Amino acid sequence: MKLNLTKPLVVFDLETTGLDIVNDRVIQLSYIKIYPDGTEERNNFLVNPGRHIPEFVSDLTGIDDERIKDAPSFKQLSTTLAETFKGCDFAGFNSNRFDVPLLAEEFLRAGVDFDFSKCRLIDAQTIFHKMERRNLAAAYEFYCGRKMEEDFEAHRADQDTEATYRVLMGELDMYTTERQEDADRILPNDMDYLAEFSKQNDNVDFAGRIVWAPVNGKDGKPLTDKDGKPQMQEIFNFGKYKDMPVAEVLKKDPGYYSWMLAAEFPNNTKQVLTRIRLREFNNRSC
Repeated sequence: MKLNLTKPLVVFDLETTGLDIVNDRVIQLSYIKIYPDGTEERNNFLVNPGRHIPEFVSDLTGIDDERIKDAPSFKQLSTTLAETFKGCDFAGFNSNRFDVPLLAEEFLRAGVDFDFSKCRLIDAQTIFHKMERRNLAAAYEFYCGRKMEEDFEAHRADQDTEATYRVLMGELDMYTTERQEDADRILPNDMDYLAEFSKQNDNVDFAGRIVWAPVNGKDGKPLTDKDGKPQMQEIFNFGKYKDMPVAEVLKKDPGYYSWMLAAEFPNNTKQVLTRIRLREFNNRSC
């Protein structure tokens, strides 16, 4: 099945020095860029993280310090990648929880303000878990009819990317009106729907420190817009201001913003907080 695209889709995977979104770094980035006309563009980069790669990571990925010593840093790749990814949607496997947040951190550390909030983020793992609830190897066997180890080596970003792309295509092939009798098991070939279906929470920032919540009226009932949809606002999801609107806190306690910027929060969380602060400042100035 051909993907029903309105703009390019980047299917990607990362290998990293670890699983800490704030402190770990990318050591391999692979992507397939699929255009609306079906054209596919593939690329694979080794990345020098500027630090020692732990032995357990080298054992898993086959990437060690020697192999990346002459590779470019992410900062050296960042401008080219940002231009390549501009105007694209993104898909991966567990990407909404890990790969996209870590990629966002790498861009911000490199001084590139790549705004993922304008992208539709499709997570083949979330789709798979909601439909079948297993992992990538099981997904590959289930949707592609072959064992993953027959076609790929484990823990290689370029090969995991290829497998993820095939799984996503297999998911769309399986959950069609022709193959499914139950309407709840039909998966539209539509990037807006897939991005919404891939969400597992209502995070505003990737780390979930700020989340969306309905705006309630004086009667405690959710307010709606002219289309009948609930009005939403950003609230804090941690600390002393948990469940309080971010805009209200920034107005009541301006020092909280400075504290968060100085504390060890992900750069993406600080970026989101700053955008809210600027928006509220501009609204009050109007």
